[in-house]
Amino acid sequence: MENTFTFNLNNITLFGQFWKPETPKAVIVLVHGMGEHLGRYEHSVVKHVLKANYAVVAYDQFGHGKSKGKRGHCPSYKSLLDSLDVVVKRTNTLFSELPVFLYGHSLGGNIVINYALKRQVNIKGIIATSPFLRLAFNPPKWKVSLGKLMLNILPSITLPSEIEEAAISSIPNEVKRYQEDPLIHGKISPMYLFPVVEAGEYAINNAKKLDVPIFITHGTGDRIIDHNGAIDFCKELNTADLKLYDNGYHELHHDVYAEEMMQTIVKWLDKH
Repeated sequence: MENTFTFNLNNITLFGQFWKPETPKAVIVLVHGMGEHLGRYEHSVVKHVLKANYAVVAYDQFGHGKSKGKRGHCPSYKSLLDSLDVVVKRTNTLFSELPVFLYGHSLGGNIVINYALKRQVNIKGIIATSPFLRLAFNPPKWKVSLGKLMLNILPSITLPSEIEEAAISSIPNEVKRYQEDPLIHGKISPMYLFPVVEAGEYAINNAKKLDVPIFITHGTGDRIIDHNGAIDFCKELNTADLKLYDNGYHELHHDVYAEEMMQTIVKWLDKH
């Protein structure tokens, strides 16, 4: 069974979708990463958790996938948390009896962690894969200076995101699929970058305030997001489980570790 929905926030229409197994035991709200869209999870993450009887609700973020808005731009960081809030409330309506877990990849990981830290939320736990807590590369200094200047003057201007496509997965076919996906874009605005970087550091510095169980997975070969950010975050927290994959790339669910990681995630979900 497959259903779609839309909602309006900041005068922008966002697209969502949900999947439901016959007898769901809990529901997962999934938040995708920068430049991509929810459709990329259907044949990896969604397929695995559905088989284990977990329902999934996902949405395309501002300026991504089938959602409206300028590609690679969002109104504010607050709007990123607000859109997740709308989807969590929609999830509570769709699956009123079921416990809710949050699942965020990369930028999505940053958002689900900050959402749990900054809002009053009723969730059972969080899964964050390769969470964007700290970049693994330093963008050129001139670009950072220009971006910070533009954040105040023209926050919606978009520049190339500098994401190294080959760093997505160690499987050439997955990289090709990424490159050929018409819904993927390589743009980012100052508003989508600097507040997210700041929120990543905020999460690391305030990790001990998190009061729900969290499971974080990260590949040590990730050249996009620094796995040391995840290590620093988990150091502060005794409710955190961290699983590092030796030389795993950024999208572990599309990498050689996909099967193993998804089995570990399902086990963790079952436990909680």
